[in-house]
Parts: sequence; C-alpha cells; structure tokens
Amino acid sequence: MATPLVRARVGTPDVLDPIRVILVDDDALARRAIRSVLEGDGMVVVAETGSGRESVELAAYHRPDVVVMDIVMPGFDGIAATREIVTRAPAIHVVMLTSGDDADVAVATLRAGAAGYLSKELDADGLVRALRAVVMGQPAVPRRYVGALLERVRSSPEHGVGLRPVRSDLTPREWEVVDLLCQERSTRDIARELVLSSDTVRSHVKNILRKLGVRTRADAVLAAERLRSEAGTRPREM
Repeated sequence: MATPLVRARVGTPDVLDPIRVILVDDDALARRAIRSVLEGDGMVVVAETGSGRESVELAAYHRPDVVVMDIVMPGFDGIAATREIVTRAPAIHVVMLTSGDDADVAVATLRAGAAGYLSKELDADGLVRALRAVVMGQPAVPRRYVGALLERVRSSPEHGVGLRPVRSDLTPREWEVVDLLCQERSTRDIARELVLSSDTVRSHVKNILRKLGVRTRADAVLAAERLRSEAGTRPREM
C-alpha cells in the first residue's frame, strides 16, 4: 500500500493530516469504487453527493483538500459546480473525472477553475498519484491535451479574453464577468453563461466598476485590457 500524502494544517504545524476529499458523481457505484481506492490509500472521504449544486455547499462547509467531480450530472453540471466552488474557496482543488475524451471540454473545465481533468478509465494508482500532485500544486492534465491548451492561449483575442494579470483585486468570478463584457455580452447572456441570476451579475459588475475605478462597462473593458498589458498576463492558473 502506498504511503498517503500528508500535510500540515495552517495554524497547526505539528499536526499532520491525510488528504480530505469530497466525491461528486450521480452514479453511486462510481462513488463507491473511487472511495474504496482513496480510502485504501489513506485518504479521507469527508462527504459525497450525486448533485453538483449540493457539492458547492458541501465544499463550503467541509473545506476539503480536493473535490473529485463528475462532469455530466442532471441540473447543475460539474463545470458549473467547479466554477462556484473555486470562486468561494480558491484553495480547494477540483479534479474532474470524465468518461469522455474531448479537448474542448477539457479546456472549458480548466477555464472554470479545475486543477485536473482525468479519465474515469485511469487506473487506481494513476488517480492517487494525480490527486497527490494536485494537492502539491501541480495540474493533473493528460499530455494529449497540452497541445490544445497551448493553441487556445495562442489564439486568444488581443484584448486578452481568458487571460488575467498575475496580481489583481478582481476575483476569479469577476474576471470571468470581465471576459464576457469584453465580448459585449448582455447581463442576461452573462447570467446564462455563468449559471447566475441577473441580479448577481449586476452585483459583480458593480464591484468590478468600483475596483477598477470606472463608471461604465466599456471603461471597465479598457481598464482590464490595460491591466493585462501593463502587469503581464498568463493563462488562468490550473
């Protein structure tokens, strides 16, 4: 049996704890199989659910090290849930498990904030190694997707949609809103794209205007472009 990765909790440097995981998959048998693998390696599954929406609340409550997330779930899918989880708690690592093999979906998943995109066909040792790597701050992305990710970065519009300054007062969610403002999307379109209410989008826009010190959406787009060009940009962290 492999030795489980342990880490010191903030504020308790003398205490070492196993990796804490939440499992999210609407297939109970799949959850059971993954739980068996992870617990067999010494990790602790603190919660599990078949609902993407419930996973957001569980992650906010338990603050796990990793959320292992399915993509296709009824109602609130894994990409939407990932976006919400990392917006509320950026320190949580979300690793997407999928039965498909689609580079576009992989890119969308990583843009939503996931730290990994893995196949459900991955063997037990591979899954464990990937989760350990993610907790250590490394992305878990199959090599076959690296080319697609590089191509997306190269083909990004000049105004930098999808890119962000290394340091910024804007939250990850606010940068997502900015990206859509750069595309001249309406409040309704942004709400639909990000699975938010229109009131929530308006609140984000208000905060963006305040933080950037501007009065209009058009001015916010220009200010964001200046930040990207002056401070230096990079792909969204994965």
